[in-house]
Amino acid sequence: MPVSESLRLRPYIHSLDFETIRKWITEPREHAMWCAERTAFPIVGESFCALLDDIAVRCGDAPFVVTSRDGVPVGFFCYSVNIETKEGMFKFVMVDPAERGKGYGREMLRLAVKYAFEFTGADRVKLCVLSVNAGAKRCYESVGFTYCGTDEGAFRYENEIWDRCHMVKGNDRICGDSV
Repeated sequence: MPVSESLRLRPYIHSLDFETIRKWITEPREHAMWCAERTAFPIVGESFCALLDDIAVRCGDAPFVVTSRDGVPVGFFCYSVNIETKEGMFKFVMVDPAERGKGYGREMLRLAVKYAFEFTGADRVKLCVLSVNAGAKRCYESVGFTYCGTDEGAFRYENEIWDRCHMVKGNDRICGDSV
């Protein structure tokens, strides 16, 4: 069965999903690439809930998981939409490391983009990725996201300086800062 026929998108449920997804990021550097240190490492329930609450209140983000056909989470992301500008924004995208390289990330993003366009009325969707996260950049490009700007030196991790790359998918592919 193709990966696209086996994945399901549903809201994140902390009591069901947290214990699974908290195990996906095991290294501090990987954690920094995922969340730019917006929550503690290792991920703990209280700080993760605080992060989700913060972005829900400030930006309208909602967390989602993508599950395999048998209901096991294989991916996670947050999404918000600005109704006025019809721009969606993806944040905190992650895939179970045991499932990477199998097409789950690509299919998760395809489902997420479909949800954004068809259910929330977005005309375009955006995301940011740190310059050192080559695997994520390749995944986003494979789904049709294109670069639309870079914030040079936006994040420091130990003795490294990383750029924040903005990517967009949609008809006009204009970046913008409204989400």
